[in-house]
Amino acid sequence: MNKIKLLFVDDEKPFLDTITKRLEKRDMDVSAVYGELENNKKIEAIILDVKMPGMDGVETLIEIKKRFPLIEVIMLTGHATVETAIDGMKLGAFDYLMKPCDIDVLVTKVKDAAEKKRQHEEKITEARIKEITARRA
Repeated sequence: MNKIKLLFVDDEKPFLDTITKRLEKRDMDVSAVYGELENNKKIEAIILDVKMPGMDGVETLIEIKKRFPLIEVIMLTGHATVETAIDGMKLGAFDYLMKPCDIDVLVTKVKDAAEKKRQHEEKITEARIKEITARRA
């Protein structure tokens, strides 16, 4: 299986550096971003901090889902409210976790999110192949 390509967005540099190292040790290809979203279509999952200066996590989630609807987003926060979690899930977040979260739970969520994206991409590819095949028949 290919390494999961993960984008992690958080404004807390020490936390992000530590968790990035821990995820890389679990055979993930992690790109760390300190507050701003990169434009990278190869990403399979994003871990996104909810509370950041400027554009917050919910606003960033909306933008991600507009630009990259297949990328799965896991919201991560130390300031969770039920309302924020519900809003995030309604807007397309894959899951919502509290900081600090167990690394094994986080890894499992990332793997599940990446698998979901891969399955969606396979279905799209299969549909395109069927469409092309049908046109030639």
